[in-house]
Amino acid sequence: MAKLRNYTINFGPQHPSAHGVLRLILELEGETIVRADPHIGLLHRGTEKLAETRTFIQNLPYMDRLDYVSMMCNEQAYCLAIEKMAGIDVPIRAQYIRVMFAEITRILNHLMNIGAQGLDIGAMTVILYCFREREDLMDIYEAVSGARLHAAYFRPGGVYRDLPDFMPKYESNKFHNAKQLKQMNQAREGSMLDFIEDFTNRFPGCVDEYENLLPDNRIWKQRLVNIGIVTPERALNKGFTGVMLRGSGIEWDVRKKQPYDAYANVDFDIPVGVNGDFYDRYLCRIQEMRESNKIIKQCVKWLRENPGPVITDDHKFAPPHRVDMKENMEELIHHFKFFTEGMHIPEGEMYVGTEHPKGEFGVYVVSDGANKPYRLKIRAPGFVHLQGIDEMSRGHMISDVVAIIGTQDIVFGEVDR
Repeated sequence: MAKLRNYTINFGPQHPSAHGVLRLILELEGETIVRADPHIGLLHRGTEKLAETRTFIQNLPYMDRLDYVSMMCNEQAYCLAIEKMAGIDVPIRAQYIRVMFAEITRILNHLMNIGAQGLDIGAMTVILYCFREREDLMDIYEAVSGARLHAAYFRPGGVYRDLPDFMPKYESNKFHNAKQLKQMNQAREGSMLDFIEDFTNRFPGCVDEYENLLPDNRIWKQRLVNIGIVTPERALNKGFTGVMLRGSGIEWDVRKKQPYDAYANVDFDIPVGVNGDFYDRYLCRIQEMRESNKIIKQCVKWLRENPGPVITDDHKFAPPHRVDMKENMEELIHHFKFFTEGMHIPEGEMYVGTEHPKGEFGVYVVSDGANKPYRLKIRAPGFVHLQGIDEMSRGHMISDVVAIIGTQDIVFGEVDR
């Protein structure tokens, strides 16, 4: 009698759940996965090597393009590494603005993840709800930085500019009458802080809507419960961080354990899972959005009460104000040298890890005293988590691979950088 043999198939990169560039070679016994071998070499953007040929400030926009769902959180780690190496003092108002936008970015990331996970495994309605709130947050991004995705808003020494005292409004069009337009612009009549505060007041109700749609849905639970289980021991051994670690029951959050910027001054809880499966990680992300909303509320209150500078006044690391530049020759020279030559960072090396929405995002910089990094290495959480896909997939069906990729929350811009 002929011996039955395992066979292999390609999953991706054309598969819509493979994020465009992931190729998995699956070894199957029937429809059960025996081994999953990830191939990630279809992007190769060379960010770390490109960084060696550009000044420190020119490298900042590259951070946005790593994980293009969590843009400002990438910038935050890069700026912190430079600030620690150069001994730059960041104004406290800038620290609170950074924390607020890092948490706005966390909500943006989790909304995309939950909506896309639902779409991947057949719950098609939830992404429409998630993108409703994402649009408001994208408007905040655009109002403060001029861009919806690649913000380049955080800068070494603070942030690019203070929060605007207005929000863009919807204009008249053939789809909405005057009454609808007035209702849509109601929250946009005041400043950006007014708009953000309005968002934080209504967002818990939006999360309630997501929870009405998904957690107790019979099909949703069948696709998530006991899928991709990772024990606490294996999560630690694999180097998992963020929700991938906390979903397995380990309470580790860099914002609490090693606070940076103004995180030591805000109050929030760390959601943790029990079983370490897809369902627990989904619940952690839902609860994290509620906690992020609490942090944003605290930041809004503090920023209302405490005006002040938002970037360092040391012109070796930040450009002078444009008004001063037009009236003072010395300021004009500083401006010219800053944007042509860049900043010189003292010789040394520094690693900074931050609590990115996907896990610990780390930036390691080596400087030889020049205006460009001698070496730049990035610890991308997605790269570390992807190594666990083989272990998480074994014994599951082909259809479960889609769910496992979703629960890892991978963006390949940071994986194959």
